[in-house]
Amino acid sequence: MKKIAIALMCMILATGAAMAQKTFTFGPKIGVDYTHYWGKNSLHGGQLNYQAGMFFEYRFNNKFSIAPEVVFAAQGGKNDGVVLSQNSSTGYADVVYTDHLNYINVPVMLKYYVTPALSIDFGPQLGINVYHKCTIKGKGNYKDIKQTSETTANNVDFGLGLGLTYNITKDVFVQGRYTMGLTKAFEKFEWYPISFESKNGNAQISIGYRF
Repeated sequence: MKKIAIALMCMILATGAAMAQKTFTFGPKIGVDYTHYWGKNSLHGGQLNYQAGMFFEYRFNNKFSIAPEVVFAAQGGKNDGVVLSQNSSTGYADVVYTDHLNYINVPVMLKYYVTPALSIDFGPQLGINVYHKCTIKGKGNYKDIKQTSETTANNVDFGLGLGLTYNITKDVFVQGRYTMGLTKAFEKFEWYPISFESKNGNAQISIGYRF
């Protein structure tokens, strides 16, 4: 009787562990991003960046789950402009402004599984700015120009993400997602003479592993 009770307990524990593994998973993810700005008078150029972090997924049933993430993401954009120059006949030199922003992003995605291998993902994202720098490089005859401009990014960024997750195996998946910022990334630039509403945009492809 004792052996039967022990066997039953082991079976219950094993079943519970299996269910827990199916219900809750987590792991690392890493990806490549194409980041840019959008909005009124926004800085129009994009650039390749990267992201890396952790995800957590809780399955309510076979169709729905919720998946919060904590991700470090390099973002930003580019824009053509001019700076004052003594070596130019007009007094100005053509340059490219490249904006570098680092965020700790926390997206919370609601996932709907169309099939066991494919889900549609949608949800809000909170971003905390942890670094910001703008570099200036000359173009054409002004390639010797290299400067750093002090600008201030807003501390908090809100956005919405929409994408797909495809499970290659039960452990490995790939994701495609676009996150559109809903709040301004900046209040102003010291070198930008007009008002604007540059908001973050981020198209990303990532791969992850489930534990």
